[in-house]
Amino acid sequence: MVTRNDLATVFGRLDSLPLPVAARELALAGVPVFPCVPDGKAPLVRGGFHQATTDPHQVQRWWRWKPTANVGIPTGAASGLVVIDVDVHHVDGHAAYARAERAGLIPASLMTVTTPTGGRHAYFPADPAGEQRSWAAAKAGIDFRGDGGYIIAPPSLRLLEGTRIPYRTGPITTAAPASVDAAQLRDFLAPRSHHQQVSGARHASGREDADRLAGWLARQVKGDRNYKLFWAACRLAEGNVPVSEAMDALVRAEQPDFSEQEITRTVCSAYRRVGAAHTCQTQSVRSPDSASDGPARRGPVAQTRASRGLA
Repeated sequence: MVTRNDLATVFGRLDSLPLPVAARELALAGVPVFPCVPDGKAPLVRGGFHQATTDPHQVQRWWRWKPTANVGIPTGAASGLVVIDVDVHHVDGHAAYARAERAGLIPASLMTVTTPTGGRHAYFPADPAGEQRSWAAAKAGIDFRGDGGYIIAPPSLRLLEGTRIPYRTGPITTAAPASVDAAQLRDFLAPRSHHQQVSGARHASGREDADRLAGWLARQVKGDRNYKLFWAACRLAEGNVPVSEAMDALVRAEQPDFSEQEITRTVCSAYRRVGAAHTCQTQSVRSPDSASDGPARRGPVAQTRASRGLA
């Protein structure tokens, strides 16, 4: 079981460590990791975050193979951590985060990380009582990274306009950890009118029905349809709907505002954002002991799901 003290100790020194050492230190602290492309965010191994492990020998093999690989951490039950991702690309998510804090919807975080683009990752303990799926509130500039997602950890780097900029650990709290009510936060940030209309598109298993979502999307009025397309594709990715099925349904939806190329680009972006196992164009390559070598390598994360937590 990963403890708050373990997290504080390891995150407190990540900024000063080389990437291979940082990955191994996280694994030794009980945080599963997996390699991502150097200077980027896409998984580097086949199977992506599903291959994350706390096995220091596997981690050492990965980073010996690719020493400049960024460090990915699966979020949700796999690691016992969820992350509120504050974006600044199109909307300043800091303002929405502050509003949610004032409303009492965001407790003190375990720690914060400053992203290379000026955003923020706020880490919290996962709710042990149930699943917390990843979601995106694009208009608020806030993403929630929970089950079915992952995050890039310090001291990983991004190449932005020719300069490599690191993720940097910020304040680490000493307060008792508290979980985030992800559903309530989502309702606060994204009015239910955006997602209640498609509640009938959910299967009992949580898998989204691509045709129903496409039909809902086709009925939307002109305006913020690109946001709604992105939102619909994220929901399909979270439901583990293969990207080929999602693409087929969403392209077939009558959308005079978008070309097929634009729809394809948006759907692929959504699947990458969610960190879905099904990706448009795999950026994975065969690595030592990758998922293509057999199902046994899928074990480490599965073994942590029942036992991972914060003390």
